[in-house]
Amino acid sequence: MNKKDFFVYSGSSLRDALKQIEKNHNGVILVCTKDHKVKGISTDGDIRRQLLINDDLNQIIDNCMNKSFVFVKENSSHEEIYKLMDGDLKALPVLDNNMKLKSIFTIDNFPLRDEGLISARAKSPVRISFGGGGSDTTTYFSKNDGAVINSTISLYCYASLFKRKDSKINIDSLDINKKVSVDNIDLLDNLDNDFGLIKSVIKTIKPDFGFDLILNSDFPRGSGLGGSSAVCASIIGCFNEFRIDKWNAYEIAEIAYESERLQLNIAGGWQDQYATVFGGFNFMEFRASKNLIHPLRIKKETLLELENNIVLCYTNTNHTNDNIHRAQKSNTYSKKIIDNINANVKLCYETRDSLLKGDLISFGETLNKTWELKKTFAKEITNEYLDGIYINAIKNGATGGKLLGAGGGGYFIFYVKSEERNNFLRWTKKKGIICTSFKFVKDGLSSWITRY
Repeated sequence: MNKKDFFVYSGSSLRDALKQIEKNHNGVILVCTKDHKVKGISTDGDIRRQLLINDDLNQIIDNCMNKSFVFVKENSSHEEIYKLMDGDLKALPVLDNNMKLKSIFTIDNFPLRDEGLISARAKSPVRISFGGGGSDTTTYFSKNDGAVINSTISLYCYASLFKRKDSKINIDSLDINKKVSVDNIDLLDNLDNDFGLIKSVIKTIKPDFGFDLILNSDFPRGSGLGGSSAVCASIIGCFNEFRIDKWNAYEIAEIAYESERLQLNIAGGWQDQYATVFGGFNFMEFRASKNLIHPLRIKKETLLELENNIVLCYTNTNHTNDNIHRAQKSNTYSKKIIDNINANVKLCYETRDSLLKGDLISFGETLNKTWELKKTFAKEITNEYLDGIYINAIKNGATGGKLLGAGGGGYFIFYVKSEERNNFLRWTKKKGIICTSFKFVKDGLSSWITRY
């Protein structure tokens, strides 16, 4: 459609107006000033009626234009335009604040809204683990069947991805409190080690476009909550939104594993990636041939009681995940350590059964047994400071507990019966131990598209 076919200048003849009407095929003409301000509108019917009064095609169009006409302003919603044209209107002029003609809507030419800029969002939760630690490493389950039990909680990593029209990459991470910009993906290797995990994910995905990536999390680094996997999953989830052939949950978890374990060469197990992607309470089995994720159908009242009685305590120290996992890996060749991991796997099944039966007293006691076994996997898992916290936690009402993640710092979880909870919390407050509130969450990685 040519906008010029829909208007004549003020002072033009009826003959000229009819010629334009013939061109636009909509039976209507706009009358404009020389600077394209719309003075009025006239239909072919208006022109015919004027000719019956004065049979002269040379008379000016101004004689039969309607100065009170329907129009819309720029940025009017399509809903408003649709409503106005749901009648006898054949053409609807779009005017700016100075009444200048910007465009014209007709039934045959109703342009859809231009495609706007879009961004992808994602959030992925961290997990707390209850048993089986050490058995989800490839070194162990390549020869012995492993099992862990964990649940995602209401602490998340959040990611936003803005697709650019150039190859530039901008990254803003609040977790490390740094921003960085490179001209293309090939220059990511120049970034410092703080960006190691992020650039590892990007290099694994290999995007063919520039982007702005913004990250922030509800949890500190080195928390033992599987936070690095949540970061990986949230980034992958954003990129997945721009794919036609989208990755499924297993594929996203495997990409996260590749980013952490293979690309970045961080030692560790497999549970964190599956936990953050799948979400919920899960019993996971690890075998040389395949990994199996089993959602647990725990009674609502059991979950509520468990949520009430578990206290998440931050030790004010961060763990060194990689060093501990490497030490543990070297120790898995020891028969004693293998026997202890086997015992931990057996306890994991007992933990599962306790939860399904709603026997939380046994659950708390099993946590204690799990921790005693875990401490033997590597000397770096605990220290005098952490042992002191655990001993005093038991003295102040905890039935059992364990350090989360590989160990060395981060968060403890303690099972504290409700009647002991206040005394326990008084002790943590006195000692300056931070207790973090949480809820169990059913959903894992969530991602979506939004306009901006």
